[in-house]
Amino acid sequence: MGTPYEKDVVAWAWEQAALLRAGKLAAIDIEHIAEEIEDVGKSEQRELASRVTVVLAHLLKWKFQPER
Repeated sequence: MGTPYEKDVVAWAWEQAALLRAGKLAAIDIEHIAEEIEDVGKSEQRELASRVTVVLAHLLKWKFQPER
């Protein structure tokens, strides 16, 4: 059936957060936590690049198409 991470990632995340807050570091799922942190970083990086692209496009339109 799979690991708790594979079955229900939300429940897994809540459980991991509780374990971390309780200081039970030996019980945490280090590998999957590391993957999740990396994924958050990649997602944030993609979002920033997307927003910068939109801002640049608007600035170019403003400069070269002021009537629009």
